[in-house]
Amino acid sequence: MEKQPLPSDDDMTGTRELEDDGFTGLESQQGSSEPAARAGWNSKIEYFLAQVGFSVGLGNVWRFPYLCHQNGGGAFLLLYVLLMLLVGIPLFFLELAAGQAIRQGSIGVWKYISPKLEGIGYSSCVVCFFVALYYNVILAWSLFYLGNSFQYPLPWQQCPKEGNVTVKECEKSSSTSYFWYRKALDVTDSIDETGSFNPYIVCCLLAAWTIVCLGMFKGIKSSVKVMYFSSIFPYVVLFCFLVRGLLLDGAYEGIIYMFYPKLEIWADVQVWRQAATQVFFALGLGFGSIIAYSSYNPKNNNCHRDAFTVSSINFLTSVLATLVVFAVLGFRAKEKVTKCIVSNMKELSFHSGYVDKTLMPGFNYSDPRSVSHEDYMAWFKQFGSKVPGNLTECDLEKEMQTGVEGTGLAFIAFTEAMSLLPGSPFWSALFFLMLLNLGLSTMFGTMEGILAPLADRFKTLANNKTKLTVFSCIIGFLLGLLFTQRCGNYFVMMFDDYSATLPLIIVVVFETFSVSWLYGADRFLDDIEVMLGWRPSVIYKYLWKYICLLAMLGLLGATTIRMFITRPTYMSWNEEKASEVTLEYPGWALAVLAALIIFAMMPVPLGLIYSLLQDRKKKAARDMQIETGKAAA
Repeated sequence: MEKQPLPSDDDMTGTRELEDDGFTGLESQQGSSEPAARAGWNSKIEYFLAQVGFSVGLGNVWRFPYLCHQNGGGAFLLLYVLLMLLVGIPLFFLELAAGQAIRQGSIGVWKYISPKLEGIGYSSCVVCFFVALYYNVILAWSLFYLGNSFQYPLPWQQCPKEGNVTVKECEKSSSTSYFWYRKALDVTDSIDETGSFNPYIVCCLLAAWTIVCLGMFKGIKSSVKVMYFSSIFPYVVLFCFLVRGLLLDGAYEGIIYMFYPKLEIWADVQVWRQAATQVFFALGLGFGSIIAYSSYNPKNNNCHRDAFTVSSINFLTSVLATLVVFAVLGFRAKEKVTKCIVSNMKELSFHSGYVDKTLMPGFNYSDPRSVSHEDYMAWFKQFGSKVPGNLTECDLEKEMQTGVEGTGLAFIAFTEAMSLLPGSPFWSALFFLMLLNLGLSTMFGTMEGILAPLADRFKTLANNKTKLTVFSCIIGFLLGLLFTQRCGNYFVMMFDDYSATLPLIIVVVFETFSVSWLYGADRFLDDIEVMLGWRPSVIYKYLWKYICLLAMLGLLGATTIRMFITRPTYMSWNEEKASEVTLEYPGWALAVLAALIIFAMMPVPLGLIYSLLQDRKKKAARDMQIETGKAAA
């Protein structure tokens, strides 16, 4: 008996098993666990906004610029594009095509490929839930800062005073760092010190989950209405910031510093690992959200073109965000370096009567603001250590590197830069509203990656999807309270770094292997040809079977080895030093970390064992029927 092709629209009422080879089709009887009818997008624009909104998230704004800056600038961009073409887009196309052809969420898709692989879909759901838990906390932080942006001066613009004395912790660090760590988070010195719940962040988290729940209340029909704003608004803000940023003093230096190519980084294996990981997460592979959104498409939708379009927009958004970030950070760095030079020149003027004339600079140090950074650096490297006074280097590059990743970029470095702009409350409100919308559209996709597969798999949940949505959001809020403790920021970092990375890579390895080897790459291309009316290039067969699979296995190996060789660490805020320090996770935290990874991957072997037991039970039942038939004869 031949393996069944992917199902047509007429076959979508259930699933049937092909007992001879273990692969499944979709059954025609009504006793199915899937709903008989499936919702669809009202227009291609809705679908497009949903996919772009999910794939373009906070990582494009605060992760990609940091990686590009740290790993060779323009050279990293070339490497990123190469990996996206060879690995990212083919796997993105694979998920789009699978979802569109089989018309199910991730659980249904992998059960269709083979019942033994059903656990892959459940693993995707678990990882989506882990990500949703901490991702919505970041939205809560954005809401907190958005609410504090409607005042002048901004509350993080100046250090507070106790009486007539500036708070020591703020004086040692900066006003933005103090507001983030002490006012917003009131963070403890380590993950071991739990502390009480932060009432402001608890309220903001409740508001964030309420917004998500209302947006998802009626499935894609309600969430897409929000996405018309949440997917488009961030681009308006980014372009506004780009225009404003390019007019700032120091923007040119920031952008040049950003994109200056360092080709030697191509020899570093860690750079390849980081580029591959960023491609992987930027497109949202393995979450099941791509599959879920694609499953609402008509069968003849050109998912091949969609894969290239969404991936290109994702990449261009990352580049746009990088331009904005480093134009603004260039302005911030130039301001800080200028202040540093002014301070040093005043110090030099004070000691000028005691300094050898041959050591004094050739430029006009009596007018510090006229001194260029290049002239100062050239003089400082030659004579800075030989003159009295505590003169500092005033290094533009070091200032550019300060707080350019993750929450440090959004809530410290960028807020500091915006506080220097005229009309700072307006730019601050605009920025945090952009972060809120970027996160919101990604949250919708993440929640759809949980709700759609479960509703497709269980008829009871499909008939009560609104209750399922509300219940999921309530559970998400209650479990999310973990992150609103004073040590909650450290748990966010733990979940962000470890709860999703390894499980998602394993999920995508199984996805790629099951489609290209178990189901068959040629057979999958045959099904896509029937679906689209034309056959994609045969190069996809070799990309899926060899390049993508080997690349994902390499990434899995590199990530696993790195986790075992280097003990996991996190950045903590030390109140006494008023600075960030790197600490190792304690033993109990490592146990939690391991439990998260194991729990996320457990459905895969459990699904395999369950399927094997079911096959054995059916075989035993068939053998018994045969024996009964022989005895009756």
